[in-house]
Amino acid sequence: MAATTVYRTSLRALEKIHEGKVRDIYAVGADALLIVTTDRLSAFDVVLPDPIPGKGRILNSISQFWFERTAHIVPNHLTGRAIETVVTDAEERSLLAERAAIVKRLQPLPIEAVVRGYLIGSGWKDYQKTGHVCGTALPAGLPLAGALPEPIFTPATKAAAGEHDQNISFTETERLIGAALAAKVRDTAIALYTFAAAHARRRGIIIADTKFEFGLDEHGTLTLIDEALTPDSSRFWPADSYRPGTSPPSFDKQFVRDYLETLDWNKRAPGPKLPPEIIARSSEKYHEALRRLSGPAA
Repeated sequence: MAATTVYRTSLRALEKIHEGKVRDIYAVGADALLIVTTDRLSAFDVVLPDPIPGKGRILNSISQFWFERTAHIVPNHLTGRAIETVVTDAEERSLLAERAAIVKRLQPLPIEAVVRGYLIGSGWKDYQKTGHVCGTALPAGLPLAGALPEPIFTPATKAAAGEHDQNISFTETERLIGAALAAKVRDTAIALYTFAAAHARRRGIIIADTKFEFGLDEHGTLTLIDEALTPDSSRFWPADSYRPGTSPPSFDKQFVRDYLETLDWNKRAPGPKLPPEIIARSSEKYHEALRRLSGPAA
């Protein structure tokens, strides 16, 4: 039997304290949260009306995969507690199967920790205008989708719902969270990206860039939160078709963005409905990303 598609949740026994673009968050006492990854899809910071079947379970599985494999680099927010300990209703537990986790309640940092290994997206636009990306000078003559000499840290501010994140310099990051913590976030994010990019490359995937979110516990320990190295937070390219100078096909939601760019839509809510074939192809891309990442090396 096909798994249930979940667009929005409303658990009876827990208080929903936040509904994000993709995740619903519930309070579990004073020190923990239940995060439910739905099948919602956002593009250009607008939540689209059509879910992508299975997307939430795949995103949750990919995050769990990376959390387990990167714990030697940085602690993460997972508690290891079973969903059954807080959701007693059998029907609701079935709804949450493979798409929910109980995590520590931490103080999130007010930045997105973005790491880029390739020149694409807003980084490419910045480079064309200035030769820099978020204040980092790069060699002249790099092509679209070209590999950078080494991964760079290009932080962004977290935007309010419906708004766009804004790239900021490292100096601005230091002003926001302090010089010592900014350096630790930068070094940790680059270490995570480097580790994950090597693993993914052995499985036929290039991670062009990714974003991390971090929080602090009561002792000030830097902790990886939210999601990790998923197709929603990263650009995944198939290594076998990668060609510098062209925008590569992807396993991520860039496929949907490319479709939306063909429409007469102002990138404001409400978002347009997606044709069945775009939904099906998008679902296939998410499934393929999980299969490649967790399967044997290419």
